[in-house]
Amino acid sequence: MTGWLYLATLLAALGCLALLDRRWRLVLWADARRGAVVVAVGTALFLLWDVAAISAGFYERGGSAGMTGVLLAPELPLEELFFIVFLCYLTLVLRGLVDVVARARGARSDDGGRVAGAGAHDGGGVARAGAHDGGRVARAGAHDGAGPAADEEAR
Repeated sequence: MTGWLYLATLLAALGCLALLDRRWRLVLWADARRGAVVVAVGTALFLLWDVAAISAGFYERGGSAGMTGVLLAPELPLEELFFIVFLCYLTLVLRGLVDVVARARGARSDDGGRVAGAGAHDGGGVARAGAHDGGRVARAGAHDGAGPAADEEAR
């Protein structure tokens, strides 16, 4: 059983990335075809790099009880493929998260320092989901009906 431990860990980490991706629609949930192509091209390039390193004698498969022992090519373990996919996907997810944070900061600076969030609105700017508004709790997407005109008047 321990022979599958590393691969299982890689698959669990990929699953966690997929959950982040789904929640924030960063890569595959934003544009599945484009995301899959970028991951596939990155994976292919890193695999070619590995094959070149193996051919030049720079890389050898290490022995570990946590690995399956399945080889895709001489000195190229199955886990390497999943590790490379993980790295490519991780890079894209992190890039997407950086964009989300940058947009949130941009929205905050464009909104006079008020916090950008999940769409709750109290008439005085955008608030976080669940933010408290004068005795009532604003829900994601809730709006007090004042609209943009009230925002302009408040400024």
